[in-house]
Amino acid sequence: MPEDPLRVFVAGMLAGDPGQGGATWAVLQYALGLRRLGHDVWLVEPVDAVTPERAAYFGGVTRAFGFVERAALLVEATQETAGVSYGSLRAASAGADLLLNLSGILRDESLLEAIPVRVYVDLDPAFNQLWHEVEGIDRGFDAHTRHVTVGLALGQEDCPVPTAGLEWIPTVPPVVLAHWPVGTSVVHDGFTTVGNWRGYGSVAYDGLRYGQRAHSFRELLELPALCEERFLPALAIDAGEERDLAALDGHGWNLLDPGSVAGDPGAYRRFVRGSKAELGVAKSGYVLSRCGWFSDRSACYLAAGRPVVAQDTGWSRRLPTGDGLFAYSTVDDALVAIETIRTDYRRHRRGARELAEEVFDSDRVLTQLLEAVA
Repeated sequence: MPEDPLRVFVAGMLAGDPGQGGATWAVLQYALGLRRLGHDVWLVEPVDAVTPERAAYFGGVTRAFGFVERAALLVEATQETAGVSYGSLRAASAGADLLLNLSGILRDESLLEAIPVRVYVDLDPAFNQLWHEVEGIDRGFDAHTRHVTVGLALGQEDCPVPTAGLEWIPTVPPVVLAHWPVGTSVVHDGFTTVGNWRGYGSVAYDGLRYGQRAHSFRELLELPALCEERFLPALAIDAGEERDLAALDGHGWNLLDPGSVAGDPGAYRRFVRGSKAELGVAKSGYVLSRCGWFSDRSACYLAAGRPVVAQDTGWSRRLPTGDGLFAYSTVDDALVAIETIRTDYRRHRRGARELAEEVFDSDRVLTQLLEAVA
């Protein structure tokens, strides 16, 4: 227990798009990790409407992880909530010390203005800055007193995107290791991952196009034909993407339904822990920007003792590689990494977990984060 426990509001997307277990974990790692450190944590998620599906998913998650009395869905620009009342949120925010606003999702001025330290946590480095700079979209940067990013190279010489004139504090995504024990058996015998084929629109800047995961996958189509491993990505891809679906199938990619294998936090954790390893494919905008983005999903694979071969966005210059974690920029790079794991899988399983303990442990990550934004 810290000498002076903080009251922390964590704002993030848990139920806005129900059925995304991985996105839910991205928020939970912060909330559970801070509570584990002894802090009083409140969860709030702004939504445009409280639907039965959202309320059911939100209620299930907050019950499962013990946040029922400190969590609410908040309908934007109103005082309507599902969970604790708006009055309870207002009262709690009046005594809060810190807000971690993931992707700047919370815009309610009455809650924001009461909290002295308001931290914008950038989960989409390069895109957030380019939306602000190029498209003039208000990302809510000005409402915050500190700005944190999972883009480990944002603002550095090797990252060409603008910073919106802000100082960005780099952080790795935290993992609450107690919730992520090492996987015991391989259920999905191959290299898996979870993600969206497309998340949102691409951005053009300085003659370059900062694109989506679809653009990165197209550069890797031949990979399954070049090695003996199976590739089982759980991809949310629209049925209308007929050309891409045919290309993936024709090149030996075995697509899984993310809603079935990772539709809630429990299913997502089982899928990751039951996978042999991960092939992480980044949005092409992350790769092109060299922003140093590292996936919270890959951090979970490492914690589960599952080796990771992750596309390099510039993170390899800032994180250790070669023992459980490998970076690739080309198909040939990926093949070398995959073969290295195949030749000594047990060693790289151990290395993955050890790396998670050394680098991504929420106790360490969040303690450092609190010190940085104080």
